[in-house]
Amino acid sequence: MRVSREKFAENRQKILEVAGVMFRENGFDGVGVADIMKACGLTHGGFYGHFQSKEDLQLEVSRALIAKVEARWKALIAGAPDRPLEALLDHYVSWLSVDNPGSSCVFVALMEEVSRSSGAVRETFNDGLSTLVDILAEIVQGDTPEERRENGFTTLSSMMGAVSLARAVENRELAGQFLSTMREKLAPAKSVDA
Repeated sequence: MRVSREKFAENRQKILEVAGVMFRENGFDGVGVADIMKACGLTHGGFYGHFQSKEDLQLEVSRALIAKVEARWKALIAGAPDRPLEALLDHYVSWLSVDNPGSSCVFVALMEEVSRSSGAVRETFNDGLSTLVDILAEIVQGDTPEERRENGFTTLSSMMGAVSLARAVENRELAGQFLSTMREKLAPAKSVDA
């Protein structure tokens, strides 16, 4: 039975969304095509009508999730013009990010797997991370564009590192210290009225 174009597009989008959650929860290698299709309520054979391979799916999911992170960061910053970095830290360096890998940042969830890969997925992550540094360079402190870019790298590394470390430890108090200490060190100094 042939499906309509609308249904085909709907199924494809569902595969991308479900795979995005499953990849972030289990890693690229921790989930198979059959698992994804079953979670979508679709047949395994139907996968190849949408994607050439699992690697093709990984690339498309990565691109979509990275675009989502970039858009979310820009929206958070635009929504808090007086405190853009704090707004971003409130969102990113949180228990929600730590406790919900399936709906959180693709970079933190998949950085280890991507670091062991090559090709288009790794290039996509490279470009995405560079874009996040550029976004941060616009809102962090620094006297020159070069200094702000350097501070963007430091800030991004600290944000992602704090969330990764908080996920890695079992002790909730220690995990909280990673989050709170990093936020305190990165949040802009409060101005004091004379």
